[in-house]
Amino acid sequence: MCRSIKTLRPPALPEEATEDDIRAAALQYVRKVSGFRAPAAHNREVFEQAVDEIAEATRKLLEGLEVRGSGGAGAKQPVREPVTVSGAA
Repeated sequence: MCRSIKTLRPPALPEEATEDDIRAAALQYVRKVSGFRAPAAHNREVFEQAVDEIAEATRKLLEGLEVRGSGGAGAKQPVREPVTVSGAA
């Protein structure tokens, strides 16, 4: 387990995780798995692509999680507000 990666959902964070938080966690994960703190030039593209993909997967995960029990009995607290599409009613 990589100790540098923090929990990014409430109540571990007092507010929503930022893009910087998500990117830092993805970078730490890729560093741990690859064994490289900084990749050589010939590995840089695949390294950065992995960080981008893991950051995107992390965003999707955090957007989909429901945190229950932190606001009273049976309370549901989504990590982010759902996106609404205006138009057809």
